[in-house]
Amino acid sequence: MMMKEEEDRAESAGFSCPSVRSDWSKDKQPDFSAEPGPTRGQRSQSAGSSCPSVRSDQSKPDPPDFSGEPGPTRVDQQSSEVPSGQSVSLIGSFINILFQLLEDNIITFVKNELKKIQKVLSPDYPECLESQRSSSREAFGKITVDFLRRMKQEELADRLQSKLQAAVCHRNVKSALKKKFQCVFEGIAKAGSPTLLNQIYTELYITEGGTAEVNDEHEVRQMETASRKPDRPETTIRQEDIFKASPGRDEPIRTVLTKGVAGIGKTVLTQKYSLDWAEDKANQHIQFIFPFTFRELNVLKEEKFSLVELVHHFFTETKEAGICSFEDFQVVFIFDGLDECRLPLDFHKTTILTDPRKSTSVDVLLINLIRGKLLPSARLWITTRPAAANQIPPNCVDMVTEVRGFTDPQKEEYFRKRFRDEQQASRIISHIKTSRSLHIMCHIPVFCWITATVLEDVLETREGGQLPKTLTEMYIHFLVVQAKVKKVKYDGGAETDPHWSPESRKMMESLGKLAFDQLQKGNLIFYESDLTECGIDIRAASVYSGVFTQIFKEERGLYQDKVFCFIHLSVQEFLAALHVYLTFINSGLNLLEEQQTTSIWSMLISKPKIQSLHQSAVNKALLSPNGHLDLFLRFLLGLSLQTNQTLLRGLLTQTGSSSQTNQKTVQYIKEKLSENLSAEKSINLFHCLNELNDRSLVEEIQQSLRSGSLSIAAPPTKGRGRLNMRTQVTRNNKRIKYTPVTFAPLFHMHRPIYKSAHGINF
Repeated sequence: MMMKEEEDRAESAGFSCPSVRSDWSKDKQPDFSAEPGPTRGQRSQSAGSSCPSVRSDQSKPDPPDFSGEPGPTRVDQQSSEVPSGQSVSLIGSFINILFQLLEDNIITFVKNELKKIQKVLSPDYPECLESQRSSSREAFGKITVDFLRRMKQEELADRLQSKLQAAVCHRNVKSALKKKFQCVFEGIAKAGSPTLLNQIYTELYITEGGTAEVNDEHEVRQMETASRKPDRPETTIRQEDIFKASPGRDEPIRTVLTKGVAGIGKTVLTQKYSLDWAEDKANQHIQFIFPFTFRELNVLKEEKFSLVELVHHFFTETKEAGICSFEDFQVVFIFDGLDECRLPLDFHKTTILTDPRKSTSVDVLLINLIRGKLLPSARLWITTRPAAANQIPPNCVDMVTEVRGFTDPQKEEYFRKRFRDEQQASRIISHIKTSRSLHIMCHIPVFCWITATVLEDVLETREGGQLPKTLTEMYIHFLVVQAKVKKVKYDGGAETDPHWSPESRKMMESLGKLAFDQLQKGNLIFYESDLTECGIDIRAASVYSGVFTQIFKEERGLYQDKVFCFIHLSVQEFLAALHVYLTFINSGLNLLEEQQTTSIWSMLISKPKIQSLHQSAVNKALLSPNGHLDLFLRFLLGLSLQTNQTLLRGLLTQTGSSSQTNQKTVQYIKEKLSENLSAEKSINLFHCLNELNDRSLVEEIQQSLRSGSLSIAAPPTKGRGRLNMRTQVTRNNKRIKYTPVTFAPLFHMHRPIYKSAHGINF
């Protein structure tokens, strides 16, 4: 009761002074209002309602005038009539009252803070204090710790100090993540032109369910599958609910594995999750989020850390706060880019580790963290491309999700955000819809950016010109745009100048060789050793990344370790195809043949024909079990078109194909289509015909459909249906047999693809 009266006295004392005010947001605070209270009104009136420095116009009684100068309106009252001894007495009385009020306020503050600290030290209180917003509160916490130690209460002092440090660390980690993730760049970072992630972020289509089993099909195939409507309803999930169990599921979710093709938005998704937490928008029950990338972890392959040391290494705020244990916190670890991992993740042979303070290799730490042996209370979010998903044993994963990228409405939303001109945006959206290849690729946010970059340039520089329709055209235009940027920005040239200087050609040849060599090894990221193997100096690579900034990028990890990569797998595949094509045109060397069947002498006498390169590329792509050369093949064939070679004038010093040569390639593809190919391989060969701008087979199928000579068998329940053409099609006085052809995907699974891409109507 006495405590309550003292608090009431303090609250009604009416003393407002910024120097003793605290900015707490949620807790009840002492009332420092300027109004006199009922029990101490007389004292308040005598003392005045505020400090002289923050004097309120609303105060009724005037405080003593300390200026020493007579005021114009108060000279009689305060200067002439008041004797000197009485002034001293008034000042002394005012100071006494002021310090009494100050004492009351401090006592109330101390009592309130001690109550909070008492709660903090209770067993059921959350381990991490709320964000500290007042330096005075932190200072009082330190004072309390000091007094507890004086009272020989070391255990309580240690517990309180730990929680106070955690609160400061909690705030500092959030601040660091905000600084790191609040700004992003489309494509590659441009100096001085950051974009706020929250402004450009478009929700991605994320589905729950599936397995962690490997899917090593080419990712374009996977996108084509994803572009079809699902046979059954899918459960969608929002990024902030990634650890939220679905209805009917009792057991908690510890480890989430999120799959998605390259460039689909997995990294930005994890960044948005971290940023929302750091900005207090979501998941505030989590005390710490620690996002890692495998690119950064790879460079620590030879190092040894404990789990605590690893966190300290990447998040120095935790080390500065002296946090050496995370068992009592709710922690989320994010590991982005499992497909880029070069650590030996052997879950069968790695020994069990349970002590987070014991040093070992990084791969052992990761394996035991994923197993749940190390810090079992933590939650893990791992992202990967589908082909690498099986590196994590299924029994270590509680839930699998998949990022599908943009839905059709989200594609439109992206382009309408990018192009403010409504008419221009509508034209681009309509154009993309006319090409199934482009439309499918636009599921990928990075490809949307590439497409927008190209179409914006085409519309600005060639008014009324044709827009690119095939993938090869799109990527050639993209390459030309980057060459133009280099010429103007770095070489000081004009936009009308030739784009390809000898220096630019040399750079592009080196990047093409790197792309091809690493594509064969399955590498998407390259370290210094990879560059050295390809004959590229690390300094030269840095120059390339600084010049062709939208094609090839350099990233720096902790302590400035350099990592290089192309902005997207498809860009690497395009440059690899360009390298193979240029090598063949310039030297006659077929890089797709493991053993060269043509001698150097014979190549000097008569150059090999481009047809042989095309055929070996088709054969090699068809032999691939997972279709990893599907897109490479499309690009290689597309480069043989005269119109595309014209666009590359300056980079291509000579052409190497003719319409007659391309026709032989078309014929070869048709013969392959007559073989018993899988649905996916048949689909890709049709895309190859599209890249060669050939519609002859489509027209033949349409004609056969109209004449009734072609029958479409309904697909069986299991296995592939077949399109049986009982007739023979005559072309160029030659009779070509197509019996039977495995065209089921064309007419059943993929009717929409061929209706839109090839104009087949049913």
